[in-house]
Amino acid sequence: MEFTEWIRGRTDGQLRVLVSARPELITPVPAHLEGLASRAASPSAIGRVLDRLDRFTLAVVETLAVQPGPTSRKQLRDLIGAALDGDQETGRADPEPELSVALGRLSDLALVYGPDDALDLGPGVRKVLEDPAGLGPSAVDAFRHHAPEHLEEMADDVAPGTEGPGKERLAAALAEPAALVGAVSAEARGALDQLAWGPPTGRVPNARREVRVACARSPIEELLARGLLAATGEESVTLPREVGLYLRGGRVHRGLRATPPPLEGTARDPELADRTAAGQAFSFVRSVEELCERWGADPPGVLRTGGLGVRDLKRTAGELDLPERVTALVVEVAHAAGLIAAGGGVDGEWLPTSGYDLWRIRPAADRWITLAATWLRMDRVPGLVGDRSAGARRERAGTAMPTSGEAGATIKHSSAGARRERAGTAMPTSGEAGATIKHSSGKRGDERDRPLNALHADLRRSSAAAVREATLRVLASAPGLAPERDSVLERLAWEQPRRRGPLREQLIEFALREAEQVGMTGLGALARHGRALIEGDDPAGVLAPLLPEPVDHVLLQADLTAVAPGPLTSELNRWMALTADVESKGGATVYRFSEGSVRRALDAGHGAEELLSVLGRHSATPVPQALSYLVTDVARRHGRIRVGTASAYIRCDDPALLDQITADRRSAALRLRRLAPTVIASRSSRAALVDSLRAMGYAPVAESIEGDVIVSQLESRRTEGTAPVRTIASANGLDPEVAAAAVRALRAGDAAHLARREPVDAPNGQVPRGPATATISALQEAIKQGVRVWIGYLDSQGNATSRILEPARMEGGYLTAYDETRAAVHRFALHRITGVTGL
Repeated sequence: MEFTEWIRGRTDGQLRVLVSARPELITPVPAHLEGLASRAASPSAIGRVLDRLDRFTLAVVETLAVQPGPTSRKQLRDLIGAALDGDQETGRADPEPELSVALGRLSDLALVYGPDDALDLGPGVRKVLEDPAGLGPSAVDAFRHHAPEHLEEMADDVAPGTEGPGKERLAAALAEPAALVGAVSAEARGALDQLAWGPPTGRVPNARREVRVACARSPIEELLARGLLAATGEESVTLPREVGLYLRGGRVHRGLRATPPPLEGTARDPELADRTAAGQAFSFVRSVEELCERWGADPPGVLRTGGLGVRDLKRTAGELDLPERVTALVVEVAHAAGLIAAGGGVDGEWLPTSGYDLWRIRPAADRWITLAATWLRMDRVPGLVGDRSAGARRERAGTAMPTSGEAGATIKHSSAGARRERAGTAMPTSGEAGATIKHSSGKRGDERDRPLNALHADLRRSSAAAVREATLRVLASAPGLAPERDSVLERLAWEQPRRRGPLREQLIEFALREAEQVGMTGLGALARHGRALIEGDDPAGVLAPLLPEPVDHVLLQADLTAVAPGPLTSELNRWMALTADVESKGGATVYRFSEGSVRRALDAGHGAEELLSVLGRHSATPVPQALSYLVTDVARRHGRIRVGTASAYIRCDDPALLDQITADRRSAALRLRRLAPTVIASRSSRAALVDSLRAMGYAPVAESIEGDVIVSQLESRRTEGTAPVRTIASANGLDPEVAAAAVRALRAGDAAHLARREPVDAPNGQVPRGPATATISALQEAIKQGVRVWIGYLDSQGNATSRILEPARMEGGYLTAYDETRAAVHRFALHRITGVTGL
């Protein structure tokens, strides 16, 4: 059965499942089902969907990939069952019902098609899979670059008396390689056994040398002469697939699991875990609020390379009383949520945004949802802050493994193309009968990058959001369990075997740690409000009753301290942070009043009476006399000395001339202020002040701080560049209505493609016209109902045309529809549609 015909035979419901699971196939919508089948067979689309398969489902694909042609369901079940022999937990070789589930999913994804007696992979899948199950290419592919004369000689040695081309005779002999394998020495057989379970490729010097069976002098030459190893390059060899399957005893996989490995960890009381997570969620919200308040009063600067300085991060960590890595998480989440941003002048400062003021007045549960959802979907990795090797690539060092024999040469495993680096096996090339097997690698990289700063652009990783969601879904699969780190890594390695590597493991560790700090988990177990968030429900109803109730009073004490018996309300917390310094945190927060803290409140514009009134209103105890004296004394001395800002000044020995300048209307923009009979201060810069006075008809000169006249020179002028725009990655799902509309468009386009029907004439009469809102509403209704409409449309020259359409999809200001007047699928700009009429 042709793959295109199989796609065409799928029901509308099955096609909706396909395009929903693989939305890249309809971006944009193909003109017909043949185009959909072609797009589904593209390497990029296949690689993307293979990355979503679990280990067992991927093993089914690999098992079909190593078969020479279509495979029956019974044969596939036997091959998978043989691989399950190593499963110690199930103790059975029957892969059902997991095999049926896997085949159903692969059929929905259009990776496997055909009837049960002839299952086959979709076009292009075998090409995308590199060394499936650790098996090399077939003998025909492995020897495709060998000279015909060489293949004839090899065929004469391994299959004497046979007829036909050398490649076919050699491939036929390797299809049953028992006799050939049995004829080699023990050292050569040992090397084959180490290559049997993959990887099948390696490197040897002079791999293309031609050698006959009679003159083979070393284990490697024995294998090359018999075709048990094929040279694929000057220094590369591979194990033919047929030989690998024979060495494996006909099994494609070893130790395959049909079900995911169980999670191991510590059982937690769900209610205790929820309360613990809720407490941490409240603390995280308060940390973000305190960060924004402090940066609003004393903002740190933006580095020239972008980001937050190391010293500023340490200072902020001390102020928040948090470790630096937790502070980095607070800073990154606040920035990703739009609560802080760069601004404040030429050099730039990190300041709270107007969005923070709106966020601050919302309930605590809603504020946490904003932060947690941002953390879940952002593409930034706070755990990399301070990492000096985040961008360095390292290769793993190998170890030598001796086998039997005396001496020999070395063969090293190599990586081909985009395959991941793998450990290798060494085999002799010449010399004595022995062989030395070595795992090879490059030099360990010692390159050290500069440490990554918080809020730096280099903290972005495209896979961060997907890893967080996958990690939390693993936790969601085991309610009330705090799984161990290795257990989570093992489960994710089974669920997404093609997505592995050191960076991914690091991202998983960061996700587990940050989930606890954000408040998604408590004691290592996923909380109910965390589960609601990742499942798309509203966690506010679950979280709100668990959050501590803020208190609106403190206990003032005679030693100039105040004790907050619990978390304060937002307004009282801001007031206490302004008038006192935090001395200790815990179940109760202790604040200390000092001359500096009272002066800070007075600087903010509050008077002594207002301070004592607010403290008395929010204190469960009378205001101590010592505190009243402190506030009154500081207020009495506050403001007796005034300090202002003056960017430039005007100095002249003639007070009358200065009177003339201040009386001139043109000097109003200079914001002049008379400090002395002979001195005027200005908020303008010195250069602007000189230019303005000259424009007014005066002849001033600039002077230095020592009073010397400055001789000015022309200088080049520069302008500041704009800051880069930072975006937050978010996952976009496919709406069911979009999938249904796309399938309708595909069906209509395919019907036209098969029928090759001619374009129909548009109806006679006035071109439809109407309001834009009514037009859009009519098109949306037509998409839902799946009916045809008659529209008026302005072409690129502004001429009004008439079209008959079957609308399928509307997004981004465009309508995708099948145009019966053109017999093709087109996209129409909504602003050019003049009106819609039903047919």
